Amino acid sequence: MTRSLKGVPVLVVGAGIMGTGIAQVAAQAGHKVMLFDAMAGTAKEAKKRLAGTLNSLAEKGKMSSQAATDIAAQISAIGSLSEASAAGLVVEAAVENLQVKRSIFSELESIVGEDCLLATNTSSISVTAIARPLKSPGRLVGMHFFNPVPLMKLVEVVSGLHTEPAAAAVIFELSQAWGKVPVHARSTPGFIVNRIARPFYAETLALIQEQAGEAHVLDACLRAAGFRMGPCALMDLIGHDTNLAVTKSVFEANFGDKRFMPSLLQQELVDGGWFGRKTGRGFYRYPEAAPVPEAAAVLRPEMTDLVLHGQGPGVEALARRLIALGLGPVARQPETAWQGIEWSQGLLMLTDGRTANEAAHALGQPHLAVCDLPIRDMMQPDTAAATTENVLAFSVPEQASQDWAGLAAGMLAELGYTPVRLADCPGLVVGRTTAMLINEAADAVLQGVCSEEGADAAMKLGVNYPAGPFAWLAQWSVAGVVQMLEALDGHYRGERYRVSPWLRRRQWLS
Repeated sequence: MTRSLKGVPVLVVGAGIMGTGIAQVAAQAGHKVMLFDAMAGTAKEAKKRLAGTLNSLAEKGKMSSQAATDIAAQISAIGSLSEASAAGLVVEAAVENLQVKRSIFSELESIVGEDCLLATNTSSISVTAIARPLKSPGRLVGMHFFNPVPLMKLVEVVSGLHTEPAAAAVIFELSQAWGKVPVHARSTPGFIVNRIARPFYAETLALIQEQAGEAHVLDACLRAAGFRMGPCALMDLIGHDTNLAVTKSVFEANFGDKRFMPSLLQQELVDGGWFGRKTGRGFYRYPEAAPVPEAAAVLRPEMTDLVLHGQGPGVEALARRLIALGLGPVARQPETAWQGIEWSQGLLMLTDGRTANEAAHALGQPHLAVCDLPIRDMMQPDTAAATTENVLAFSVPEQASQDWAGLAAGMLAELGYTPVRLADCPGLVVGRTTAMLINEAADAVLQGVCSEEGADAAMKLGVNYPAGPFAWLAQWSVAGVVQMLEALDGHYRGERYRVSPWLRRRQWLS
């Protein structure tokens, strides 16, 4: 088996957006690239479009005209796989269909040399299943790029049951040589990114279905937490048909595990043809701009008798805001079980997963409000994404007066947040979403899908999260995440929110 792929001819099978992007990256790295597509003329058209793209980049000063010409010259469109016998690497980027991929690789085995490595860009199909019929299944590796390939840094290097470690190592090194950041993954449903990311969509879909908040409000809350796009806008961009298909694939591949249950709400959008941007309607109408969330009505609170309760990064974030207002340092009661601010008129509590109703009953305090996790404030400045939004959700007990809701909103406004009120729901939106992302990442590590470092890199580079799940965990706490998940599990009574055994183990070590 080839130990180095430096300079070897590369065959890219599939001349769609992904395949063309892979061809560009390989050519930029100095490889001769053969581009093939089963549909006659498609590879030639793709090469022509790519040449135009490269010329546009040159005109914008992103590369020299000579470089654009040289890269395009490295790529040739071929009309038959039989023309690719000299390939030292094959990267398949054909349609997501198991039988199609198996057929391509089976045909290629009789064409390419024994030392040629085979890579599949599949995003959801088992690498083990693709390799099964091959004569030399050990040389097949998953090489999952992200769109747009020339810009996105992440490559998931996926090993199936048959994959030889040496083959995965060579693809890992090649990815680095192509300017990418590779992470090793085991071939399990969704690999790393598509698996860990499921709660980002699922929690917001559940909240909308429960009428806890509207799409544009929940999106704004998560953007304020550092995410570049809210889940509703992102699903509109991806396409609800595509996002639902991936969710169903992961759900079915995990034998119906309720943690990956598809959403009835998203199914309804698909049934109605509201796929998102490509149909002009999803959660939002296009090309109209999304609505701006309306801040909750505010009454100015009496900023007296302030006490900070509990301890941890969330409390310290509140303390920094009070100091910025010239109100700190304030009295503290670090031994308190809950975290937040008490003042002369009531309590503002950081969510621990309980509803405001439940917390008010437990503490015997009707003048209580629960606010979302200020995760961006809890992270260090160099790891938190910059944002101009400062939206933070809160809820109050169902029987609370409008005046109390106004005072709670007023306290958040005094702290510098834009308060938006949600119905009384457990974990609000940022708290529960972050906890679930951490929980899924913990399970991925537990099951040997990836390392902690790999999970963090994959989520930051593959889907542009402001931080990785284990970076969030470090700034929150294992106990805090477990408490959040247990509260959600107690509220909904189902396996969806069960705590990962990985977190359980760490809970007793912390």
